[in-house]
Amino acid sequence: MNREYDLAIIGAGSGGLTAAGFAARVGARVVLVEKARIGGDCTWTGCVPSKALLKAAKTAHAARTAGQYGIGAAAPVTDMAKVRQYVRRAIDRVYRFETPDELRKKGIDVILGAARFLDERTISAGEETIGAKTFLIATGAHPAMPAIDGLDGVPFLTYEQIFDNERLAAHLIVVGGGPIGCEMAQAYRRLGSEVTLVAPGLLPKEEPEASKRLEAAFVNEGIRLVCGRARTARQEGGQIVIGTGEREIRGDVLLIASGRKPNVNGLDLDKAGVACSDKGIPVDDQLRTNVKHIYAAGDVLGGPQFTHFAGWQAFQAVRNALLPGRNSGFPDVVPWVTFTDPEVAHAGLTEQQARAQFGERMKVCQWEMSHTDRAISENDEDGFIKVVTLDDGTVLGATIVAGRAGETISEFILAIRHNWKVSDLAGAIHPYPTYSTAVQQLAADMAIENFLAGTSGRIVRGLSKLIR
Repeated sequence: MNREYDLAIIGAGSGGLTAAGFAARVGARVVLVEKARIGGDCTWTGCVPSKALLKAAKTAHAARTAGQYGIGAAAPVTDMAKVRQYVRRAIDRVYRFETPDELRKKGIDVILGAARFLDERTISAGEETIGAKTFLIATGAHPAMPAIDGLDGVPFLTYEQIFDNERLAAHLIVVGGGPIGCEMAQAYRRLGSEVTLVAPGLLPKEEPEASKRLEAAFVNEGIRLVCGRARTARQEGGQIVIGTGEREIRGDVLLIASGRKPNVNGLDLDKAGVACSDKGIPVDDQLRTNVKHIYAAGDVLGGPQFTHFAGWQAFQAVRNALLPGRNSGFPDVVPWVTFTDPEVAHAGLTEQQARAQFGERMKVCQWEMSHTDRAISENDEDGFIKVVTLDDGTVLGATIVAGRAGETISEFILAIRHNWKVSDLAGAIHPYPTYSTAVQQLAADMAIENFLAGTSGRIVRGLSKLIR
């Protein structure tokens, strides 16, 4: 059966869902094609289950450490099968808004089946042949496999399987120090597993101070950190043995968390004339491939791999495809958060990036959360806010390591986007006592320093002496 649409979207993850919803609202005839499960990694194997698991782990940690608050509590016992049930409930509650029936109510046709291009204007999906004026490829990514000798001969998990686990590991080995590896290492440690994390470092894209602070928190919780790369893997006596060349680590469960690769295989992109490689699909500033009516967005591009970024890009792609005018598909600011405890959030330029771009015209200020009353009250003092600005106070970037860092970073996202100065942040009253109070404290400190360092500051200091 042949069907004709204004827009055909391949992939029903966060990008595809956002794109389909917007296209339907502007009156386009839109079809959404998904070969696996609607919701993609975010709903089933990423954001939603990981945050649910982290909640369960945080609850166990709170019970284990309740004595410091004067609360007596028995040592927690983890029933991993019930933890999995909780994770599944969270997934189901999110998925209920993404089912094919719910999408069809919004005017979106849904086809479950693998999509393949027949030519640049036609795809097949299941038993259907679909023609469209415009296509959007939003097929996401999959776990990348590191070069470890013998890995194919040992059992291991990736983020695609870890949330279906019903057995608490006695000793979990995590290979990879990115967000997935760090979050899962801390979650399993708090649930009661011994955990060893093998990586050259933690969160390599973050400011060095952030990585070091998280490393200290992990060591304090009993996570063993092995600095280096996993080079060999084997099974021995019912255990998995990972070798780095300098030492061996033995455990009963292995998690490979070494990044992700774009999903480009199986689409027959060559039949549509779309250029691609293992690194992803190249696009122009408007998110068009080399075939101008075929767009691509999100993880499949091989760039930043975040749910919020994929959704934002897919929205821009549909806007460019269906409406007059053109928007860039590549924003100046792409924020992110790693949901460890403490959380690590970032937006804008790092100190190193700012120095390379602006040299001596930039400034750095860091504020310890131990100086913020809410953090003290919550026993959450192990963190900081670091802000990078121009010498006139214009905010260029920020990193926050703290509880609720993911919420607090939003203020800096707006500041960077709108070219605000720290004095603008300092001048806005912040409710007390909150974590965002630290933003005002830091901004006020920087604004006063900038003011007093200038001509106006020297005049004010001189007048103050005369008045006294």
